[in-house]
Amino acid sequence: MRVSPVDPSDVEPRVAAVLDAQAERWGAPLANHLVYARRPSIFRGARAMWGGLDASGLIDGALHALVNRRVASQIGCVF
Repeated sequence: MRVSPVDPSDVEPRVAAVLDAQAERWGAPLANHLVYARRPSIFRGARAMWGGLDASGLIDGALHALVNRRVASQIGCVF
């Protein structure tokens, strides 16, 4: 990773809450969110984008998961 991630214990409370929820769900915060968290405004924007996609109903939850896994495999992520 060219950009170093943040230390999850050294972020603002709203960001920490999201990272804690990810750790509870997946065992660790997601790497991309640790990079986004370097700039809270970017973090909030990225979270709003995903929230908007979820709220739109345009992408079914199962398809969303499949797309994430496919992209992860193509870029060599051990998702």
